[in-house]
Amino acid sequence: MASFSLSTIYIVLLLSLVSLSPALSSKCNTQKFSHKRVYDNCVDLPKLRANLHWTYINSSVSIAFIAPPASPDGWISWAINPTGKGMEGSQALIAFKDPKLSSMIVQTFNISSDSIQPSKIAFNVSNMSAEKSGKHMKIFATVFLPANMTTINQVWQVGSAVDSNGIPQPHAMSPANLNSVGELNLLGDDSISPAPQPSESSPAPAPIGKKNGGVSMMKMKIGNGFLIVMLIVSSIFLIVI
Repeated sequence: MASFSLSTIYIVLLLSLVSLSPALSSKCNTQKFSHKRVYDNCVDLPKLRANLHWTYINSSVSIAFIAPPASPDGWISWAINPTGKGMEGSQALIAFKDPKLSSMIVQTFNISSDSIQPSKIAFNVSNMSAEKSGKHMKIFATVFLPANMTTINQVWQVGSAVDSNGIPQPHAMSPANLNSVGELNLLGDDSISPAPQPSESSPAPAPIGKKNGGVSMMKMKIGNGFLIVMLIVSSIFLIVI
């Protein structure tokens, strides 16, 4: 009986640990960058399989945004919207492979209309660069914000094509694309307010921004999982005894 109970416990523990494996796979805290770049915070964004890393210092935010484009020749974008919670008005950084040079570039775009053209944006930006690694593209930049602007409306997006003049073509209109917006607390703590309820015409922002967000989410999943394991093991002991 003791041998049977011990074997049962091992099997239950093994199955429980396997069920927890998604919490350990490909989260933002495992991502590494070239040139030894490191950031204070990271979060796994809820849409488009994207990740954001950032460090906020003295009204500037250095970011690394990672996402798989909708096709190998597509584009990725990360933006701040200082006037609203959707795409229109977004001050965007868009990365893609330059069709003429065949190298990765990142440009600024003021998304003020359906006509998308490279343009100056409302914020000063430095250290812009872009990379492609496997199926993912990466944007690096430092954005200079107004003093005391510690919560931002962020918008992220991916698209499938860039024309011969280097203009990103429209993205898909799937629910994931339409809801890739959220509120980010640059200080990385828990002082974020709940997002307002969405109207029919606007997608719901997702409150984001806990310190090392991806790490916190993973710990929460693992903690809950081990609690379940312990409850199962305790139940087995009671049955066997």
